[in-house]
Amino acid sequence: MWGLALRTLRFRAGSFVATFVALCFGATVVMACGGLLETGVRNNAPPQRLERASLAVIGDPTYTGPRSGDGDRERDYALGERVPLDAGMVERVRGVAGVQAVVGERTFRTALIGPDGNRKAQGHAWDSAQLTPYTLAGGVAPTGPDEVVLDTTLARRAAVDVGDRVRIAAHGGARAYRVSGIARPARTVPQATMFFAAAEADRLSAPTGAVADIAIVAAPGTDLGALRKAVSRAVHDDRIRILAGDDRGAVEHPEILANKSDLISLSAVFGGLAVAVAVFVVAGTIGLSVQQRRREFALMRAIGATPRQLRRMLLGETLLVTVLAAGVAWFAGPAAGRVLFDRLVASGMVAETVEFEQGWIPAVAAAGAVLLTALVGGFVGARRAVTAKPTEALAESAFQQRWFNWFRLVLALIALAGATALGLVTVNVLEGPMAASTAGPAVICAAIGLALLAPGLTKLLTWVLYRPLGALTGRSGRIAMLGARVTSIRTAAVVTPIMLAVAISTGELYLQTTTTGQAERVYTESLRADAVVTAAVGGVDPGLVERVRAIPGVASASAYTASAGFVENPRVAPDSRHGVPMQGIDVDTGPATVGVTASAGSLAELRGDTVALPRALARSIHRGLGDTIRLRLGDGASADVRVVALFESRPGYDTMLLPVSLLAPHTTDGLPAQILVRAAEGTDPDRLVASLGAWAKEHPGLRAASRDALLETHAEESKTQAWVNYLIIGMLTLYTALSLVNSLILATHNRRREFGLQRLSGATRGQIMRMSAVEATLTTLIGVILGTAAAAAAVVPFSLSLTDSWLPMGSIRIYAAVVGTAAVLTFAATLLPTWKVLRTNPVAVTQG
Repeated sequence: MWGLALRTLRFRAGSFVATFVALCFGATVVMACGGLLETGVRNNAPPQRLERASLAVIGDPTYTGPRSGDGDRERDYALGERVPLDAGMVERVRGVAGVQAVVGERTFRTALIGPDGNRKAQGHAWDSAQLTPYTLAGGVAPTGPDEVVLDTTLARRAAVDVGDRVRIAAHGGARAYRVSGIARPARTVPQATMFFAAAEADRLSAPTGAVADIAIVAAPGTDLGALRKAVSRAVHDDRIRILAGDDRGAVEHPEILANKSDLISLSAVFGGLAVAVAVFVVAGTIGLSVQQRRREFALMRAIGATPRQLRRMLLGETLLVTVLAAGVAWFAGPAAGRVLFDRLVASGMVAETVEFEQGWIPAVAAAGAVLLTALVGGFVGARRAVTAKPTEALAESAFQQRWFNWFRLVLALIALAGATALGLVTVNVLEGPMAASTAGPAVICAAIGLALLAPGLTKLLTWVLYRPLGALTGRSGRIAMLGARVTSIRTAAVVTPIMLAVAISTGELYLQTTTTGQAERVYTESLRADAVVTAAVGGVDPGLVERVRAIPGVASASAYTASAGFVENPRVAPDSRHGVPMQGIDVDTGPATVGVTASAGSLAELRGDTVALPRALARSIHRGLGDTIRLRLGDGASADVRVVALFESRPGYDTMLLPVSLLAPHTTDGLPAQILVRAAEGTDPDRLVASLGAWAKEHPGLRAASRDALLETHAEESKTQAWVNYLIIGMLTLYTALSLVNSLILATHNRRREFGLQRLSGATRGQIMRMSAVEATLTTLIGVILGTAAAAAAVVPFSLSLTDSWLPMGSIRIYAAVVGTAAVLTFAATLLPTWKVLRTNPVAVTQG
C-alpha cells in the first residue's frame, strides 16, 4: 500500500497540498512557541561586562510566599527592585580560600547631559574595571570626586575627549566632571558605561554603604563548586544567590531573573493556544480531505480492498505528508521563534543579553503533535468509509452521511460547559487583569463545542436565513440555500474555519484592548496632578519638593514613587506574581495629587511606618485600622507598618499607600521617581508647566511635563507591553486565516464534478458563479455568527469583571476589520477556484 499511497499523492495534489500547508504552519507555530518556552526555561545570559568574574553574589531577587488556592504550598515571586548587599560581605568573601580577587560592585543609572539630548549609561566604580573587558585607551583612571572615565562609544557620540568637562546626572542631581580617561571594551558591550572613583560611586549609588553585587575571581586551579560552598558558609545569609556560568549575566541585567517567569508564562499560554488551534485546523483540513474521498474508498472496497489495506494506505499518505511538513517546519520554526524573540527584546520584556535557544525538544514535540493530530483526523474522518460494506459504501458515497451521534453530543456539551464554567469564574471569582487567565481559554472551549455541533447549527441558521437571503438573491440564491441545507456537513466544514478565525481574532483582541483601556482609565482617574517634574535618570532629590511648592501657581507638590511588594504577615497569596502595587506619597500634599480619599481613618497620619490599605485588601487579610502588618518591600526588606487609613479602589487594581520616605529608599534608585504638582485655583495648567519648565532649566537633568504628557507616556508604555500580545495573536490569526483559505479552496476544488453536472444540465457559468457567491455569503454569515458567539463567551464575562459593562473596551473598527477580512478571504477563496473550475470542459470534469 506504500506504492499506492505515493501514486495517490500524485493524482490528488490539491488535497495533499492543503494538508501539507495545515501541517507545516501548525508545526511552525507550535515550534516557535516551544522555542520561546525553552529560552525562558534556560534563561541563558552570558556575562559581558563581568566576563572575568568566576562567581557573582547577588541578593535573592525572589520572595517565597503562599501559592493562591493551594493551602500551605509555596512559590517564588519576583521582587521588583534590586536587592542590595551589605558592604561588609566583601571582606568576608575576601578571606575565603581560593579567592584571588573580589570587588563589591556599585551600579547606578547615569545620563550624560548634552545640548542635543541626554545619553543614558550605567555608572560603576573604577575598581570593577579589572573584571570587565574595558582598558584605558587614553588618559588615566579617575581618582577625585569630579573625575570620570567614559567608554569609547559614549565619548564618540558626545564628541568629548580626555580633559573635557561634561555634566552628568545621577542619583537625583547633576554636576560637572572632568573626563580623566577613555575606556575601550575588548568586544561590543550593549550598555553604555562610565566609571567613577570609588568614593564618588558610593555616594551616587543607593543605598549608601551597600553594594549591588560581589564579583569574585577564583585562584587558578580552584574548584568552583567547592568555592561556591565556601563563599556561602562565609557569607552565612540565606537571602543571597551565588551565580556561575551564564547565570552571571543576571548581575548586569537584574530584570533577567524577574522576567524569566513572564517569558515562560507568555510562551506557555500562547503555546498551549497554538497547539489547540493547530489540532483544530489540522484535524479539520484532513477530515475535509478524507470526506471528499468517500467515493474513492467505496470503489476500492467494492473491488476487494479490505479496511486494513485502506487504513495502511491512509497511514502511508499521512506519514509522507507529515514528514515533509515537519522537515520544512524544522527550519521555519526556529526562524519564526527568533522573529518573535527579537520583538520581545525590542519591547523590553526580555533583556538583550538573553540568548535565544531552540533545541530539539520543541521540534520533536511539534512534530509529534501534528503527526498525532493528522493520524487521528484522518482515521476519524475515514472511519465509516473504510469499515462499511462495499454495497453500503457505494450507496453512502452519493449521499450525505449522518453527522449526529451521542459521543459527539457529549463532547460538545462538555466543551460548552467548560466555557460556561470559565465564564462564571471570570465574573464571580477573579478580579482585574487576572480575569484574563480564564477568559482566554473560554474562547477555545466555546469554539470546540460549536464546531462539534456545526452541522446542526449550520442547518438551523440556514433555515433562519433562507427567506431574507433568498429574497435578496433571487433564484440562484434559493438554489444555493437549498443545497446548503441538504449538504450541511460539507457546509459546516467550510463554516468551522471561518468561525475559528473570527472567534480567536475577536476574542483575543478585545481581551487585550479591554485590559489596556481599563488600565489607562484607572491611571487617569487616580492622577489629579496637573504637571510632573522628573529627572533624566535616577529619581529626583526629595529636597526639591519645597522649592517646587514655592513656585507661583503651585497649590501642592508631592514626591511620588511606585513599587510593588507583598503582605508577609498575615501570609496571603498575591494576585500577581509581581506582588501588590505600592505608591509612596507625601502625607501633606500627596492625596491631592493621586486622587485617594480615606473612607476610614485619616491619610494625614500616613507618616513613618504606616500604611493605607484598599478596603478589599484589608478584608482579605482580616485587618483594620490600628492593626499592624508586615510587608516585604520591593528590595526584599521587611517593614512592620500600622494601618492608619482605608479607602475604596477598583476591584483588581488594589494599591497600597505608604509614606514616600519609607518606600523610596527601598527602590533601586533609592529616591522618589517624580514630583507631582497641582495647580492653584485659577492658574492655567499650561502656564504652570511653563513656569516649572523655566525653573527646571536652572537645575540641569530635570524636566517638567504636563498631565497630558504623563498620560501619553503611560499609554505608550501600556501599548508597548500590549504590542507583544498583539504580535502573537496576529501570528495565530494568520494561521487560522490560512486554514480558512486552505479549507475553502479544498472544498471548492472537490465540487468540480457537481459544477460539471450543473453545466451539462443547462446552468450557465454566470448562474453557477452567482450561486457560489450566495454560498460564500451564507457561510460567512454563519461563521461570523458562531465566531462572535464563541468570542462573546470570553469577552462578555471579562468585560463584566473588569469594567461592569457588557461591552468590551476597544473600537468597533476592530470587529468590522475581523468580519471584513473573513468575508474577503471567504469570497476570494470560493469564487476564484470556482471560476477556474468553470473554465474546464464540463464533460472532462464529470468523467475525471
